[in-house]
Amino acid sequence: MRHTLTSSLVLLLAACSTQPRYERPQVELPAAWKEAAPRFAEDGRWWRIYRDEELDKVIEEAFAGNADLVVAAARVDEARALVAEAESFFFPRVDAQAGGSRQQLSTRTATFFPGIPRQYSDYRATLNLSYEVDLFGRLRAGAQAARAELAADEAAREAVRLALAAEVAKSYFALRALDEQVELTRRTVLLREEALGLQRKRYDAGVISDFDLRQLEAETAAVRAQLPPLQREREREEAALSVLLGRTPKQVFESGISVRLSFDEKPEAAVVPSGLPSELLLRRPDLVQAERGLAAANARVAVARAEMFPSIALTAALGSESAALANLFKSGAGIGAVAAAVAQPIFAGGRLEAQTAAAHARERAALAQYQQAIRNAFGEVRAALSAQSRSRESYDAESARAAALGETLRLARLRYLNGVASQLDVIDAERGLLAAGVSRIEALRAHRAAVADLFRALGG
Repeated sequence: MRHTLTSSLVLLLAACSTQPRYERPQVELPAAWKEAAPRFAEDGRWWRIYRDEELDKVIEEAFAGNADLVVAAARVDEARALVAEAESFFFPRVDAQAGGSRQQLSTRTATFFPGIPRQYSDYRATLNLSYEVDLFGRLRAGAQAARAELAADEAAREAVRLALAAEVAKSYFALRALDEQVELTRRTVLLREEALGLQRKRYDAGVISDFDLRQLEAETAAVRAQLPPLQREREREEAALSVLLGRTPKQVFESGISVRLSFDEKPEAAVVPSGLPSELLLRRPDLVQAERGLAAANARVAVARAEMFPSIALTAALGSESAALANLFKSGAGIGAVAAAVAQPIFAGGRLEAQTAAAHARERAALAQYQQAIRNAFGEVRAALSAQSRSRESYDAESARAAALGETLRLARLRYLNGVASQLDVIDAERGLLAAGVSRIEALRAHRAAVADLFRALGG
């Protein structure tokens, strides 16, 4: 019998060790990036590449007040507490228990004997100890899963932080672009009104016709009409950014956001060598989150499998018991007990097998999600690299167009003053220059947004 029990124990221990050790899945990756990317920020504050102090302040405000980031941080705290809870099962549990009772026996039962008091009291005070022997690794696997889930939540928080910084940067530069477009349009309106004033004097002198004057008035009104839509869009963008920063309702409604206004800035030309290894992308927070979720699912499989094996519980109690409260802690009132129990599931209607199958299914789903997350990440990087390059090309083209149209306007005015060209030529040149200026500002905004998207795609 002893040999049989020993052999059975060895087989059980061998069975519980069949859970494979978790390793991060291997993924076929490209050797390096196809394009050059913006320079990495060693301290993680990649937005400093823009060299805009106002943007730095806005992003720090977002980190302090954004609701999504607060929620993500709370989930990390919850996961950390769950890890502490899972690891607490490694230690014995000690409880103090005290109680008292007053009972009365019936004289009409077969167990009643004359001479025995019908009423009696019982007082008890004990220290109880319970401990589960983790022979088959159920508790260890549960703690491992909790730690993996904590790492996943920490990565999720960093993903929210990264996405928040990118969205704030894009919204901030959209606000800057709208401010610059409004200012450029206002300058054009002032120039048109000054020119219109001079042309009215020429009309009064009979130099130009009523047709020419009305045409100039219409063109001035057309430029002035471009201001309200820009201002409306600017107010909308500012309100959206205030909400993103986590400001109070009063601040959202009343407070403004200060941005830098500049017409002479150019995109940064910060790049890294194109041979940067693509394995760096696996540090992206959402990929870390997916991989740690897979590790947690793998550990949950071990937990489910361990439920099929015996559970061993040790208990002990030490205390005092007395019929009188005054004698509870006197000599002779001490009591104690030590026990060990083994429970082996035999039949549960298929519940344990179903739980294990469900855990395996969740692990397969987590693996597929991790692999898909990697595909999406590399797709985003490829698109962001292309967008950064193409947006820079668009900015250069718009800058060249604005410079050419500026020279065209100068020549048109010179030709008009010399009587070679008409006022319509000047108006056309002014209209084209305004459109080119607005497009150049928009191209710069698009390039800065592409840089933010690229840093987000690269994981910061």
